[in-house]
Amino acid sequence: MNVNTNSASPSGPLGSASNSGSKQADPVDWEARYRVGDTPWDEGYAAPALTTFLSKHPMRGEILVPGCGTGHDVRAIAMLGGRVLGLDLSETALRMARSAPHVAEESYEQAKLFDLPASWSGRFDWVVEHTCFCAIPPESRGDYVRAITAVLKPGGHYFAIFYLNPAAIEGPPHGTSREEIKQLFEADFELQEEWLPSEAFEGRERREICQLWRKGYETISLLDC
Repeated sequence: MNVNTNSASPSGPLGSASNSGSKQADPVDWEARYRVGDTPWDEGYAAPALTTFLSKHPMRGEILVPGCGTGHDVRAIAMLGGRVLGLDLSETALRMARSAPHVAEESYEQAKLFDLPASWSGRFDWVVEHTCFCAIPPESRGDYVRAITAVLKPGGHYFAIFYLNPAAIEGPPHGTSREEIKQLFEADFELQEEWLPSEAFEGRERREICQLWRKGYETISLLDC
């Protein structure tokens, strides 16, 4: 689910070994949770809001799905013609993703979103957000936006299903607001569309918002993140 930190050992918290600067350590050991099957966010199929969007707007080019987990969203996008890369920290999650029947041009990599190769700068036409933004510590959201901005091509698109008000008293998932999202993204992106999804996983009805952003033509390098 999460892609921003890593762990020094299977029992240590992800991020305890390598985070520095403004990047916050993640208190959740996502790999451990996948190992024991403690993954209530994994419903076994792609996000309904994503499949509805794809039915009218298939994504083309290279697409990045951060925090892809076991790959349901990745496969839904690839099925319609995109070249999709799923990114996650959990080795177990990615092993499960790779073991699923191959759909088309999908692949997976284990890496930290906040420490991607410089060669990825401006690589992707789309970034698809579903459960990564709400999973990371809220203090790291500025780093998240910088990473997304860096990997998108100028004019590339960012499709997001944001969790506004999760039922959980304490996250993750961590909620957000339209105001926070605007503050985070408006410097480098232009909001194209915004809507409340007509379909959602059980328990998430009326708790999500979909947004489609377009990156401006001023670029940012991963070397600047």
